[in-house]
Amino acid sequence: MRSGSAGRVARSTGVPGDGTPPGTGVGGVVRTFLRTADGVALDAVYEPCAAAHDASGGGRADLVFVIAHGFTGDLDRPHVRRVARALARYGAVVTFSFRGHGASGGRSTVGDREVLDLAAAVAWARGFGHARVATVGFSMGGSVVLRHAALHGGPEDAAPDEGRADTRTDSVVSVSAPARWYYRGTAPMRRLHWLVTRPEGRLLGRYGLRTRIHHRDWDPVPLPPFRAASRIAPTPLLIVHGDRDGYFPLDHPRMLAAAAGDHGELWLEPGMGHAENAAADELLHRIARWTVAQAG
Repeated sequence: MRSGSAGRVARSTGVPGDGTPPGTGVGGVVRTFLRTADGVALDAVYEPCAAAHDASGGGRADLVFVIAHGFTGDLDRPHVRRVARALARYGAVVTFSFRGHGASGGRSTVGDREVLDLAAAVAWARGFGHARVATVGFSMGGSVVLRHAALHGGPEDAAPDEGRADTRTDSVVSVSAPARWYYRGTAPMRRLHWLVTRPEGRLLGRYGLRTRIHHRDWDPVPLPPFRAASRIAPTPLLIVHGDRDGYFPLDHPRMLAAAAGDHGELWLEPGMGHAENAAADELLHRIARWTVAQAG
């Protein structure tokens, strides 16, 4: 299954003719705006591996992590930067802000059209020459990496047509993700539904949380995460969830793992809460080592 090409650069901070990649800054860091297949501009940052040539650190120059943040996050949030710093010890890292978040354009569709955002970021990451791409998503981003892998990871994407961006992922890590849509079984999720569905909630999102939320309902309803998990094989899949997650109880990761079958791996983390803020540095390093192991 395909969702179309993505990943064209809309704007960069590079100086034409200076002999460096567009937007190259200190230490090889690149910050630019990407253009999605449906025309949304995304703020994105590429950072090279901090330990690619340090065998003791386990870094791999051929690996790039693409981080998909949670709802109301963006690439400059401290918890997203902490994740990026941890993973950068093992490979290059691309962070980006989903549509409607931070400096990116458009409005959030809370996990629907965001698949196009991730596809653009993956295509951009591959453009730096990395042979292996790992997508790592948290909460809303965790559902997005599942759907992206189901739509962009099949055999038909193994050799993209000439001129078509390569949006495949080679491994998937989904952290604190829901298994199904419209879940309202916890107080945090009931508050989130109010934020998304009510005009006053969207106003609070815009001015209080720096998140611009689209007012339209999903039409059609996107593929549920558990259905996506069943379609990812043979791409390696890691599902991570805290046993103290206040948003999604443990039936969600178990449902994802059951749908994934033998190709999926489930980690239930004792004492962990929800998403990036709750992911300890030790867990982030374990996730990175798992990803490196999948790269062979």
